[in-house]
Amino acid sequence: MNIPASDQDLLYDCQVDTFRSSGPGGQNVNTRDTAVRIRHLPSGIVVTCQRERSQLRNKQIALQELRDRLEALNTPKKNRIRTSIPRRVRAMISEQKKQRSLKKDLRKKPRVHD
Repeated sequence: MNIPASDQDLLYDCQVDTFRSSGPGGQNVNTRDTAVRIRHLPSGIVVTCQRERSQLRNKQIALQELRDRLEALNTPKKNRIRTSIPRRVRAMISEQKKQRSLKKDLRKKPRVHD
């Protein structure tokens, strides 16, 4: 999915809702519809913003966050790098350890029983 370059084209695919902000902020928060919710219809991503006192500024912040989320959705996931040692390699390591142990035992002086 390609992301439109202009905000106007991006908003064409979105449903924009305004509502009253919640939380602290005094009279301005309680009386003005400054919060913005943008729903991108093709992808189903929903972004809300109620940080600023201005509805226009909240809309710009929400659009930027929507762009970031769409880019993250479009980037291919990287292949997982295996961090655990495979079972066969572990078996080889333990076999080499046993061989070293046997070699060390052969270098020791033989025990003489009384």
